[in-house]
Amino acid sequence: MRLTNAFDISSSALTAQRFRMDVISSNIANADSTRARMVDGRWVPYQRKLVAIEPRKPSFAEALQGAVNGRAGQGVQVARVTEDPSPFKQVYNPTHPDADENGFVMLPNVDVLKEMVDMISATRSYEANVTVLNASKAMITKALEIGK
Repeated sequence: MRLTNAFDISSSALTAQRFRMDVISSNIANADSTRARMVDGRWVPYQRKLVAIEPRKPSFAEALQGAVNGRAGQGVQVARVTEDPSPFKQVYNPTHPDADENGFVMLPNVDVLKEMVDMISATRSYEANVTVLNASKAMITKALEIGK
């Protein structure tokens, strides 16, 4: 078993959570964007993005080699970024430049409160992985001191 295996696993989780925080920040920044992209000659509002994180899937040879060497896990990775299929919000505002003929404006399906909860979750996960990294570093340091 490698001494740095815990570092590899924690660093993959740190990278994934950082990416998740970046996507959440983008969602919050575009919470009022009514013109994100053009579809069929019409502007469509920004659509909320979701991040899917999954365990790394090693090849059979890598899994076999890891089992022989006593390596436990491979860490995590960002599997995909998808768009939230929930409907856009409709708000009556006939003076808005993007209002339709009935005076309704389509707003993004981003709920800032939900995004803040997701941001807190990602931050807590990031902090937990930093704690694991620090604990691993302390254990390796103590193990090296025993050998003196």
